[in-house]
Amino acid sequence: MQRTLIKDTLNKIGETVTLFGFAETKRDHGKVTFIDLRDRTGKIQIVGYKMLSEVKTESVLEVVGEVKARPEKQINPELITGTVELDVKEYKILGSAQDLPILVEGDGLEMNEEVRLKYRYLDLRRARLTKNIRLRSNFVRALRDALYEQDFVEIETPILSQTTKEGARDFLVPSRLQPGTFYALPQSPQQYKQLLMASGFERYFQVARCFRDEDLRADRLLELTQLDLEMSYVFEPQEVMQTVEAIVKKAVQAVGGKLQKADFPVINYQEAMEKYGADRFDLRTEQEKKDGVLAFAWVVNFPFFKKVDRSDAAEVLDGKSGWTFTHNPFSAALPEDQADWLAGKNIAGLRAAQYDLVCNGYEVGGGSIRAHTREALMATYKIMGYTEAEVEASVGHLLRAFDLGTPPHGGLALGLDRLLMVLTGEESIKEVVAFPTTGSGKTAVMDGPSAVADEQLAELGLTRKAL
Repeated sequence: MQRTLIKDTLNKIGETVTLFGFAETKRDHGKVTFIDLRDRTGKIQIVGYKMLSEVKTESVLEVVGEVKARPEKQINPELITGTVELDVKEYKILGSAQDLPILVEGDGLEMNEEVRLKYRYLDLRRARLTKNIRLRSNFVRALRDALYEQDFVEIETPILSQTTKEGARDFLVPSRLQPGTFYALPQSPQQYKQLLMASGFERYFQVARCFRDEDLRADRLLELTQLDLEMSYVFEPQEVMQTVEAIVKKAVQAVGGKLQKADFPVINYQEAMEKYGADRFDLRTEQEKKDGVLAFAWVVNFPFFKKVDRSDAAEVLDGKSGWTFTHNPFSAALPEDQADWLAGKNIAGLRAAQYDLVCNGYEVGGGSIRAHTREALMATYKIMGYTEAEVEASVGHLLRAFDLGTPPHGGLALGLDRLLMVLTGEESIKEVVAFPTTGSGKTAVMDGPSAVADEQLAELGLTRKAL
């Protein structure tokens, strides 16, 4: 038995073929039953004479039949295969579907989100979501190809790591082998990629999973995916920005995206705040919004530090002196501000060698030229009120690497989920993620977070009373 894909039936008129797929819609006219059969390549009408009447929609079928040209009056111009149909000779129900808990027709946006996510495997059969997930795959592949062309090396970094200060709450994982201690899931691969620069790889990237215990909103999830990259021997933000801009353009064009400008505008942070009231802004005209145009821009020359927001628990923990970083503590100051940075002076006026990529009103990427010496990294932590012992306990591994010779370096991370949300024109990040968490932080399909057995807690040195 040789399978034929539905898209290939156009070239097989008069031949007997075997098709597999889902029964998308069914029209039963008594002696004749029509079903639209769907596989990964498209849909085709199959016709059963005195058969198929018991098939329920979304059941999985194997059908054998003859491909026939449809009469001119019955051609369906909305289908690529609308000029042909399959006259079914025999069939098998490979997976019978019971009554569906959710409909998979339409875009599904009017439905309750938690119900959609509970049955996400059904929701993903929806044409809109199938298109989004396939576009995501093609976009990531195009990014990878562009990076390989520029001699980047793809390297995976650990998921189990040490808790550090990176701007959000860590997810903690208790250790069974070292009771009373905890791993942290990475908020980003930031420190590992800097260690890879110390290792001499020069150009690194990965499609990285990151975890941040933050309050949820339409463009933020508890776990996210970012394209993470780092480059050695770069001294100015523009060197990284040019590399990133080139790969983003290639990937956007590879999936049919429309760019507003051939070159992304570069706007100072202060100018952005004065002109747009925010460092994330939308440069499109109303017509460009309707046409799905992507308006990218760079924002540069950010303040390095800001006063701690006392209503933000993470900031309070990070900024012991009342000052905390605006982006991350691993950035370097701009060259003209480095003397004050190292001396801990003029804190409000210090600017970081930081650059953000914005698109259509969202921040879709951010990076910086990094601190790559002990003196530089210590300067940032001292401004935030940390003692040398506290810095050693948190990022001593980086300091030791810097002491053993680390090249100047810089990099960036693209938030793939958010960027794809913008690229597809969706209003929620969940629409471009296969199995996102719900608005209350529960996992899709599976029932997590969930209680665990007392025996599991005991192995970890924990008790239910302690929890």
